[in-house]
Amino acid sequence: MTSQEFQLIAPTLPVEPGIYKYFDSGDTLLYVGKAKNLRKRVSSYFTKTFTSYKTHELVQRIKRIEFTIVPSEQDAFLLENSLIKQFQPRFNINLKDDKTYPYIVIKKENFPRVFLTRRKIGDGSEYLGPFTSVAKVRELLDFVKANIQLRTCKLNLTPANIAKGKFKVCLEYHLGNCKGPCESLQTEENYAEGLQQLRNILKGNLGPVIQHFKKEMREAAENLAFEKAELLRKKIEHLEQYQARSVIVSRHLGNADVFSILRDGDTAYVTYLMMQNGTIVQTHTSQWETHLDEPIEEILSFAIAQLRTTFNSLSPEIIVPFEIEYDEPEIVVTVPKAGDKKKLLDMAAMNVNYFKEEIRQRKMLKLDGKDDSVKHKVLEQLQRDLQLPSVPLHIECFDNSNFQGSYPVSAMVCFKDGVPSKKDYRHFNVKTVQGINDFATMKEVVTRRYKRLQLEQQPFPQLVIIDGGKGQLGAALEGISELGLQGQMTVVGLAKNEEEIFFPGDSESVKLPYNSDSLKLIRSIRDEVHRFGITFHRKKRSQGTFKNELEQIKGIGRNTAEQLLKEFKSVKRIRELSLEELSAAVGTAKATLIKNHFDTLKPEGGTPNA
Repeated sequence: MTSQEFQLIAPTLPVEPGIYKYFDSGDTLLYVGKAKNLRKRVSSYFTKTFTSYKTHELVQRIKRIEFTIVPSEQDAFLLENSLIKQFQPRFNINLKDDKTYPYIVIKKENFPRVFLTRRKIGDGSEYLGPFTSVAKVRELLDFVKANIQLRTCKLNLTPANIAKGKFKVCLEYHLGNCKGPCESLQTEENYAEGLQQLRNILKGNLGPVIQHFKKEMREAAENLAFEKAELLRKKIEHLEQYQARSVIVSRHLGNADVFSILRDGDTAYVTYLMMQNGTIVQTHTSQWETHLDEPIEEILSFAIAQLRTTFNSLSPEIIVPFEIEYDEPEIVVTVPKAGDKKKLLDMAAMNVNYFKEEIRQRKMLKLDGKDDSVKHKVLEQLQRDLQLPSVPLHIECFDNSNFQGSYPVSAMVCFKDGVPSKKDYRHFNVKTVQGINDFATMKEVVTRRYKRLQLEQQPFPQLVIIDGGKGQLGAALEGISELGLQGQMTVVGLAKNEEEIFFPGDSESVKLPYNSDSLKLIRSIRDEVHRFGITFHRKKRSQGTFKNELEQIKGIGRNTAEQLLKEFKSVKRIRELSLEELSAAVGTAKATLIKNHFDTLKPEGGTPNA
C-alpha cells in the first residue's frame, strides 16, 4: 500500500483506542498493534521516514488494514497480546520457545488425586502452575507426599462404591501415606483440608501448614497419642527445613513479579522471578525474537504480559529495571533504586546474563586449553565437511562494517590449530573506496592482506572465510585472482544469519549440521571477527575519527545527514544529485546549502574531488 493509497482511507480510521491488523496480498496477517488513537498510530507508518529496513519492508507488504475499537487502552493492550499469542504474526515480537510446561492437577473427582501433567484440558479439574521445571514439580510432589496424606490409587471412590465395601486399604495406608478414604476411614472434609495444605505449599505459603500441624500435634499430645505427636513434630521440622532451603528474600514483600531484560541485536532475553509470600517460587528465562527494531521498553511490556498469562500470575506488583507502559491500572509498576526489591532485580539481571552467555557458548566451540588431538580431530572434521584439500590448520576470516552508513572499516581474525592467534589479527581503514560499497571494500582489504603475505613470503591460510554472501565472496576472489593466488587457498562465503556456506561458482549453499563441531568452530570464528571489528569501531568513534562530511556543512545537522545517507547510500552519490533531487529529500533550504558546499569543491573541469 502506497502513501497515496493510504491517504484515501485515512479519514475513515477511528480516533478511538483499539488494535489494528496488517494483511499482505495473500491475506496473511503480518502485524498486530495497539493504539491510543488508531488513526494517528496507523498513519505514522505511511507518513514517517523509517530508518529500519524491516519496518520499511512491512509497510511495502501491507495491502489491507483491519481495526477493532475497544473501550480503553487496557483493553487494547490485552487484546493485542491475545491476538499475537494466537496468530504469531511474522513482524511481531515472538517468543522463541515452543515447549509445554508441567502442571500439578487436582482431579475433579471424589477424594481428588494429585499428579503431574503437561496436558491442560477443560474437564473441571484444578490446575496449579505451570511450573518451569519437571524436576522441581517432582520434588514438590515428593515433599507433599512425605507431609500430607493424599491417595495415589485410581479407584473410583464414589459414595456408593465406598458404601458397598468394594475396596480394601492398601500398603500406602499401612505405611501411613494415606488415611484410607476407600474404607470410609477419612471424610471428604478432612481430605479437602489436606488439599488446601497442598495449595499453600505450592504457593510457598508454609506458615499456615506449619500452624495446622502444630495444632494437630498439641491435640495428639493432649490425647496421649505420643507416637502421632512425634510423627507430626518431624513433619513440622521437615517443613521448616524446606522453608529454610527456599530462596527467601523478605517476608514483608509479599507477592510480586520481577523482570530483567538483555537485548542482543534482534534477540531479547527476559528473566522472570515469581515471588510469593516473600519466597521465589519460580525462575524462568526466555528468548524473544524482534522484527521492527522495537524499543526495549515495548519488548519488555509485551514479554511481561505474555509471561504473566502463561504462568497464571495474579501478583499485584511488577518490578522492572526501567519505566515501561503497562496498561493494567490495578498493577503497580516499581523501578527500585535500593533495598530488597533492587536486590531482586540484580538477581534477575544476573540470571539473564548467564542465560545469554550459556546460549552463546552452546552455539560455539572453544578449543582453547584442549589437547592437540582434540583440536586436530575437529579440524579434520571441518576438512571432511567442506571437502577441503588439506586440514585447515590456518584459518582467516574477514568482516566489513560501517558507521551510520558511511566510512567503512574492516577486520580480519586468524585462527591457528583451531584457536585464536591474536598477534595475527588485523584492522583495516578502507582507503580506496568512496561511500558504502561492501564488495569493493572486501576486495581492497583481501588484496591488501594477501599482497603483504606475498611480499613477505609468509604462509597463506588453508581456509579463508568471507563473512557475507555471494557478492562479497566474488569481490574477495577478484582480489586474490589479481594477485595470481588462485588455488593457493580455499575461499568460502558465510551468509549472515543463515549460517550457510557458499563456494565459488556453486548455486547451492552448504549447510553444516546445526550442532556439529565444524559449525560451532565457524561460529566462534565469525563471532570473534565481529567482536574485533566492533571494538575497532568504538575506539575510532571515541577518538572522533568518524566525522560525517555532511555534518561539516553549516546548517546541516546529524539527522539530515543520516537521512540522506540512508536514502542515497554514500556521500559520493549525494554529491552527484541535482538541486531538485536534494530538495525532494530534505527541502529547498537545506538542499541549497548542500549543493553550494559541493560546488565549491569542484575543480575547473566540474567533477567533484574524490
